[in-house]
Amino acid sequence: MPCEGCMERDNESTDATMEFLLLGFSELFCLRVFLFLIFLIVHLITLAGNAMIFIAVVMEPSRPPMLFFLCQLSVIELCYTLVIVPKALLSLIVVDGSTISFIGCAAQMHLFVALGGAECFLLVAMSYDRYVAICQPLHYITVMSEGLCLRLAVACCLGGFAVALGLTVAVFRLPFCQSHCINHFFCDVPAVLHLACTQSYTPELALLAACVLLLLLPFLLILTSYVCIAAALLHVTSSLGRGKAFSTCFSHLAITLLHYGCATFMYIRPSSSYSPARDKMVSLVYTNITPLLYPLIYSLRNKEIRGVLRKMLRRKRIAQLN
Repeated sequence: MPCEGCMERDNESTDATMEFLLLGFSELFCLRVFLFLIFLIVHLITLAGNAMIFIAVVMEPSRPPMLFFLCQLSVIELCYTLVIVPKALLSLIVVDGSTISFIGCAAQMHLFVALGGAECFLLVAMSYDRYVAICQPLHYITVMSEGLCLRLAVACCLGGFAVALGLTVAVFRLPFCQSHCINHFFCDVPAVLHLACTQSYTPELALLAACVLLLLLPFLLILTSYVCIAAALLHVTSSLGRGKAFSTCFSHLAITLLHYGCATFMYIRPSSSYSPARDKMVSLVYTNITPLLYPLIYSLRNKEIRGVLRKMLRRKRIAQLN
């Protein structure tokens, strides 16, 4: 049964006039200036790193499949941080929290889940690329054609946006209590569900279904790819060959563990374990630190990315000399 004082959204209530209050880091009032500067610096470095990889790959005339997927990953991370971080910075400036409209909150949640879901599917595509490169090297160019890469990229985006749309509609069809204070710095799914005036487990079913489609199934596909890769590497007699093959997978493995580790901790758990303070800290890492680490990991570990960046810097120096 709905709790007393719930706001049922019928024909007389307008979603456009309904607002939520993002409390942000109100409990850390004395540190808000310091946190604002730290978040701003991290945000700018993240934007610069992902933009540099995107520009470098776009300027490269011949792009192998892995570079194509890295370019898409950089675009996703750029959009991802722009959806979340500006509102988080605003919540540090405004003392009493920042307001967000019903439509704005729904749009932010949808984009956040959609981009995260697209990244999950993209990691599957990247694991398939590594599987073909190591297990079927003679057919790699034929299998990983430009057309297949483009279709995989489009499928990743469409899949993420479709699942996110279903989850967002399911969440925002719920009745909300009179208190519209979201104890978070953005419209995260568990934080908004915590305001729902219902004692049934129906709202959690939509989140569970989204977790299965965006987290569990992609992770199982990635795991299957690496089991096949490990089995193929067992037949390689040269330890140098095994090390070289594994090194091409290191960056993808590191990003997969970061992405799925944080996402699993955040969303695959019972609602009784919900803790606003803990969730905000994990979300802080998930939305600020991991997007910063992605370009660093690929810049340091991926030979193709290092080569492309060196070419871009070389062109820039030649242009300055001319």
